[in-house]
Amino acid sequence: MAEEKPKITDWLEEEAKAIQTKEISNELPPSLKLESGKVYKFKVDFSEKFNFWTSPEGIIKAIIPVEHKGEKKTLWLNKRNPLYREIVTRGLNGQNEFVVSVTGIQKDTKYTLVNED
Repeated sequence: MAEEKPKITDWLEEEAKAIQTKEISNELPPSLKLESGKVYKFKVDFSEKFNFWTSPEGIIKAIIPVEHKGEKKTLWLNKRNPLYREIVTRGLNGQNEFVVSVTGIQKDTKYTLVNED
């Protein structure tokens, strides 16, 4: 009697089906670059789990799909950034529109959520 191999390809079968039904693209929408001294209003798409990218230095960035001024864009945020935590927490509470004020540059950049009235 032949020995049966364990089934470890379930996820590969699902991926193969997905490839047939979806257009595959490695291209992301343009980045939403948050510049110091400006205020940005955007809507986060929480419909799918965020993707992540890890830098060679080990920094993990969330790749967040957003809509800014009617255009689909990508917001890259360090997972340790307090803004990332706020977006996730508020998203759990049903919020998907955010207004962010940006001050400082590089390591001294500070993001502040602004409440709209």
